[in-house]
Amino acid sequence: MNSSNRKISEGILFTDQYQLTMANLYYRMGIHETEVQFDHYFRDYPDYGSHKAGFCINAGLAWLLDWMKEVRFRDEDLDYLREQKSLNGKPLFQADFLSWLREYGHFDSLNMRAIPEGRVIHPNEPLTVVQGPLAMAQILETSLLNHLNYQILIATKAARIREIGRGQLLLEFGLRRGQGVGANAGTRAALIGGADFSSNVGISATLGYPPKGTHAHSMVQLFIALGSCELDAFRAYADIYPDDCLLLVDTINTLESGVPNAIKVFEELKQKGHRPLGVRLDSGDLAFLSIQTAKMLDEAGFPDVSIVLSNNLDELVIWQIITQILEEAPQYGVDSEKLIRRLVYGVGTRLITSWGEPALGGVYKLVAVNKDGKWLPAIKISESPSKTPNPGNKQVWRIYDQRGYATADLLSLADEIPNEAGQFWLRHPTDHTKYRFLEKGSVSRIEMLLVDVLKDGKQVYECPDIEDVRKVRFFDVEHLDAGVRRIMNPHIYHVSLSQKLWDLKQKLINDALRNINREEGKANGDN
Repeated sequence: MNSSNRKISEGILFTDQYQLTMANLYYRMGIHETEVQFDHYFRDYPDYGSHKAGFCINAGLAWLLDWMKEVRFRDEDLDYLREQKSLNGKPLFQADFLSWLREYGHFDSLNMRAIPEGRVIHPNEPLTVVQGPLAMAQILETSLLNHLNYQILIATKAARIREIGRGQLLLEFGLRRGQGVGANAGTRAALIGGADFSSNVGISATLGYPPKGTHAHSMVQLFIALGSCELDAFRAYADIYPDDCLLLVDTINTLESGVPNAIKVFEELKQKGHRPLGVRLDSGDLAFLSIQTAKMLDEAGFPDVSIVLSNNLDELVIWQIITQILEEAPQYGVDSEKLIRRLVYGVGTRLITSWGEPALGGVYKLVAVNKDGKWLPAIKISESPSKTPNPGNKQVWRIYDQRGYATADLLSLADEIPNEAGQFWLRHPTDHTKYRFLEKGSVSRIEMLLVDVLKDGKQVYECPDIEDVRKVRFFDVEHLDAGVRRIMNPHIYHVSLSQKLWDLKQKLINDALRNINREEGKANGDN
């Protein structure tokens, strides 16, 4: 793809066709500049089949904002739209609409609030709130969802893997298995969610992290094919990288060849004043091999050398490895806890593809319309109550209990300010029989989550660097109950509505249903 085509495919036309046809319809009706509000949120946690997430990690906002600043409708984009024809051969987009896009086809008129990257997030709460002229707010939908949903998905997976790995060093190895250049977004999200480093050189350079990696099996294969041996291959690698020597030991036979040869090279490095980094296991029974490798390294005088594990790891595989080590290591005289602390996890395919749950169900729904200077809430009723959006202009609050742990997220109307010293109701979003009442003294702190990001198209929020985002993620995860953090069968975290928002939602639903019944009555000839 040449640079001109890339600008078209990755520019403002990085959207769905129906966004453009709706914008054209709004223009034809004269409502394209009506002020509206859309909420971006997801409906449910990622479900990996055998296990399900109990929280998510927000990610992707900085890259969305960068894209929004860079794009607008250019002549090349408009020329392409001008060529589109309807089935009767007439232009799909008329000249006056295209002229409007040339002048106003950018995002400089939008306002945005968002929950910052790195924060723990939950279903049905607004993560990104867009206000502005209808046509451009509509055109933004597809790219917003594309930029945010995938990074949230990968950041969440990385956070879960880090949780089960007890915070041990986590390396992201997924570039070769990712979906094209989208793997760059995946690497960024993995770094936000819990990966310490990545093998992806380009994005590591962009984000300011040193890339990490070992050598390939092909190096050992090559030396053998040329008449040398595995030990010669290891020595060659150690000669070039004496202070970064991490050897892949499973090309021939891990315990009978790889580890013994690695130990010989490590001894030679030690005599020269260098400290070997470790070995990498990429196949076989990783728990058993880790135990035996640790035993051999300990006996050879290398108790602190790392053992890097790779090969289709995810949170369940790592959980199984740790469980097996705890059970079996003592049988071989190996300290199981010490061994677990020396493990490093190289996670590739199952992280970058969010193995088991390939997409986040993030949506972008109209929730309010500005009429004559007054914001009117909008409602969409679904046969599934969980798909009925929470209407109106809202704020999201995080409520901490007396232990300092997050106990619920509260959605309120924008003009409401919960009183942490008072008492109030938390209403279930869809079930009128479920609610909580917070007594006085039960709350230690209430935190507002949505912050201003864009005002009249100008960015008023400084996106933090990845390290600061990671600190936010660490704090939020540490302040979740252990049950919510659980890998299997997590507790349900409460996302609730304020009483005012609950009352508004029920009124809009009831009004809409009455209108439907009235129209049905007219159609049936009722008086």
